[in-house]
Amino acid sequence: MAELVVALDLPTAGEALDLADKLRGRVDWLKVGLQLFIAEGPNIVSSLKERGFSVFLDLKLHDIPNTVASAVTSAAARGADMLTLHASGGDRMLAAAVEARDRLTGARPILMGVTVLTSLGSEDMRGVYAADPEPLALDLSRKANTIGLDGVVCSAWEVAAIKRAASPGFACLTPGIRPDASGGGDDQRRTATPEEAVAQGTDYLVVGRPITRAAVPEQAAEEFAKRMGRAPGS
Repeated sequence: MAELVVALDLPTAGEALDLADKLRGRVDWLKVGLQLFIAEGPNIVSSLKERGFSVFLDLKLHDIPNTVASAVTSAAARGADMLTLHASGGDRMLAAAVEARDRLTGARPILMGVTVLTSLGSEDMRGVYAADPEPLALDLSRKANTIGLDGVVCSAWEVAAIKRAASPGFACLTPGIRPDASGGGDDQRRTATPEEAVAQGTDYLVVGRPITRAAVPEQAAEEFAKRMGRAPGS
C-alpha cells in the first residue's frame, strides 16, 4: 500500500515540530527538504526521529562521487530513512552512493534517484534537456535500477512505465500530488490526484502545501490518506 509523505517545507524547526506533533498517529513519513535543512541543520532529522517518524531527507545530492558517498554516510548517521540524489549525476556518482550505503553496518537509507522534477513541463524540458519528460525519466530509471538504487522520484504519470522498464519492485516516489485535476495553480506542472497516483502504482506520495497550508493540517492529511485507500494512522 502506498505511503503518504508530508513535506515539512517550513522555515523553522518550531513550526515543523509543531506540525509534526499534530500529524503524529496520522502519518508515518515526513520530508525534510532544503528550506528546513538549511535553516535548522541535521538536528531536525534527529528531532523527528525522536518523535517516531520515518524521515525522508530530500537534499537531491549532485556532486563528485566521493562527496556524495560521504553525504550518504552522514545522512545515515543522523537517522535519515530515505535520501535523494540526482539520477543525472552519472554512473560513478550513483555507484559511489550505493557502495556507501552497502558499507553501512546499521540501518541503511532508501536511495531514490531524482529523474525529472515535477515542476518541469514539456516546454521547460525542451529548453534544458532537448527531451520530453517521460523518455528521460525512463532512461534514468533504468540506469538507477541497474546500478542498485532502491527507486526513483518521478511524476505519477511515469510510474507504470518505469516499473515495466526497471522492475515491479523498483520504488517510485511522486511529488506534485494535488487534491484535484486542476493542479492547484502553483509551480508544479506534472501533477496528479491521490487516486490517480495510486492507480498508476506509486509507492510514496509526497504532499506539501495542500496539507501544510490547510486550515486544519491534520484533517487534510487524513483526507489524503483516505483518498489513497488508507485508514487514518495505517
